[in-house]
Amino acid sequence: MGTTGETTTVTTHAAPATTAAPATTAAPAARTAPGLGLTWSLRGRGPEDVLVLGDPGPPGGQPAAPATGRGVRVCVVDSGVERDHPLVGEPASSWVVVKDGESGEITVEPTTTGDTCGHGTACAGIIRRTAPECEIHSVRVLGERFSGTGDILMAGLRWAVEQRFDVVNLSLSTTRTRFAQELHSLADSAYFARTVIVASAHNTPVESFPWRFASVISVGSHQEDDPDLHLYNPAPPVEFFGPGQNVTVPWLGGRTIRTTGNSFATPYVAGLCARLLSAHPRMTAFQLKNALYLSAANVRHDPSTADHAPRPSTAAGDTHDDAEI
Repeated sequence: MGTTGETTTVTTHAAPATTAAPATTAAPAARTAPGLGLTWSLRGRGPEDVLVLGDPGPPGGQPAAPATGRGVRVCVVDSGVERDHPLVGEPASSWVVVKDGESGEITVEPTTTGDTCGHGTACAGIIRRTAPECEIHSVRVLGERFSGTGDILMAGLRWAVEQRFDVVNLSLSTTRTRFAQELHSLADSAYFARTVIVASAHNTPVESFPWRFASVISVGSHQEDDPDLHLYNPAPPVEFFGPGQNVTVPWLGGRTIRTTGNSFATPYVAGLCARLLSAHPRMTAFQLKNALYLSAANVRHDPSTADHAPRPSTAAGDTHDDAEI
């Protein structure tokens, strides 16, 4: 996807429609309390010392019917969210990443400016439709005309991880490899802190980040007519496909548009994660991935049907490749 910014660093995945340290045998000096340091072994400790309150998760990966996202905090790192859009509602909080033009200092501050270009509102609306009772928070890292830079994206995503949101929707990526190592480390930190990053894959076959990392849930789009269907990809790195072709989404001015892109499949999967967590709040990131896998429409569980072909496509026909913004 086309990008804007200092020299094109941040990518949105949408096509808007018209309207290691060396090994050692010495005893580690690092703290071993959860979240305070690395634990190499359980010397002098046993199972009773590391008890975990777990959750087996839903049978077959499907949350219970009443699962609506209640109690789950979802952060949309994007272009902002329009305030009081009828299909989204007022965000629980809105923030913006600001870079000082002279000092270069980057801060995250509260804002009432809403959405600069519509992309974040569209993503928030899909999350709201999928998990209607979740809390939606917004961190704006894009400006007008989808402009953004890698350092602003990094700062916004890092802030969201530090706030320990349950789910972070990131329908953005950067092709700049200089950000890859830092993004990888941040994605891993989120994974271990049980903040689930749901990241959009690029719409074209290029390297971009962070969707390429196994510690995030990566999403592309399918072209099925069923708006409540997701698929598992047996040939990653993209892990899942959600509805993102010719979908109706909220846009600026309280209106809606029809549009296409991986950007809009991603918040659907983020919403599914919110629903799962509302019913099973102790699920880990890897359990969420497994639940999404088990509940995917193309995954068969009965050995007697293992040789059966997946359900036929319901797509109306081939669609164009996602255009560049």
